[in-house]
Amino acid sequence: MVRQMKQWMTERVKADFFFYVWLFFILSVFGWAWEGFLCLFKDDMYVNRGFLTGPWLPIYGIGGVMLEILFHRWRDRPVLIFVSSMAVCTLLEYLAGWYLELTWRVRWWDYSGMPWNLHGRICFLSSVLFGLGGMLLVWAVSPLFYLLYRKIPMKIKTGLGLLLLGMFVADAAYSAMFPHVGRGVTFTAAALRLVFV
Repeated sequence: MVRQMKQWMTERVKADFFFYVWLFFILSVFGWAWEGFLCLFKDDMYVNRGFLTGPWLPIYGIGGVMLEILFHRWRDRPVLIFVSSMAVCTLLEYLAGWYLELTWRVRWWDYSGMPWNLHGRICFLSSVLFGLGGMLLVWAVSPLFYLLYRKIPMKIKTGLGLLLLGMFVADAAYSAMFPHVGRGVTFTAAALRLVFV
């Protein structure tokens, strides 16, 4: 059992395009559920925290796919993955927050009340969580997912991957015109006036 675990943690992932498509959607849906349950725990109400209408937060998918592509060769160096994941995901979150605020003048997350934050877009605690999540993803989750993924028939990998991509593109096009906003989702407080005045 221990030998099998070591094997799937160190096995080289020979990924194709649809592996990354599936990984993107699994992580995006995980991020949507994670943030929704955080709101449920904090505010006693479940909230779709995303910019998009569907059950996905693409920043989680984009970040996870980036980490897997960039750091898979360091699978046996978890501390390096941790530090690198912190840096990459913190930069990604800052840039995504800045872009969303600039484009729609709405803030989908705000860390202003957290210690060691920068413009409310990032904070130290979230950076540490990104590091831990990235380390877990690259070291364990992605190799295990690959072992399961390669057992799926190619027709299903391709068909479901294309279906998900089509739904995502439609959702993104709709949400570009009508972004998902509202109570518990966005912050339009005085802090935003300081950014855009």
